[in-house]
Amino acid sequence: MNLKKNALEQLNLSGLKLDRFQEIVTRLFAYGIVVRAEDGVEARIYDDARRIEALLVDYFDLAGFFLHHDSKAEFFRLYAPGAQAPGITPDGIEPVPSLKAKLTPDFVAAALALRFLYQKGLMEGGLNLTDEGEVLTRFEDLAATLQTQLKRPLPEAVVDRDKLLRELRRHRLIRLSPTFSMADEDGLIAIRQTILGIISEDALAAALEVGAAEP
Repeated sequence: MNLKKNALEQLNLSGLKLDRFQEIVTRLFAYGIVVRAEDGVEARIYDDARRIEALLVDYFDLAGFFLHHDSKAEFFRLYAPGAQAPGITPDGIEPVPSLKAKLTPDFVAAALALRFLYQKGLMEGGLNLTDEGEVLTRFEDLAATLQTQLKRPLPEAVVDRDKLLRELRRHRLIRLSPTFSMADEDGLIAIRQTILGIISEDALAAALEVGAAEP
């Protein structure tokens, strides 16, 4: 039995067609993550992905990718061959440099700051922790954490800050309300559980150590 025939049989049992499978795969390759809480198109993609999870896992595994499903937080994240996420991806696999994501230094620093704030929010609990496992923080707190913990300021230009927030949203690391404004001191950013899948405790600790050593 060839691979395509086997895939078509599994899709038929799940009530999905090949073009839907291709749409789900393309979405994961393009974005690297599918979160049900996004609602609309993405929620439907997540629901259909759950129906064919075994097929998706096998498909990506053949190509050397690792598909992680967090059923509690309801999201799928696709890791490239060799990607290292302690406690999630398989151990002992060498990274593949050509497939590493090309992320800007501002994005990496912001993700580290969000991971710090997420951990802090979990420890403190209270009103800043939502039922969905998100941690609420202010934009000013993100800026302050970058400066104090990582010794790196936010981009100066408003357009660059907006671009950074859009990139963080695209990677499904944060959620913003439709009325969010960087100028609003009370405007809140929801840091999603997905931050745990790209910034490990070791990576955060190493970054904070470097930041503490800088004058």
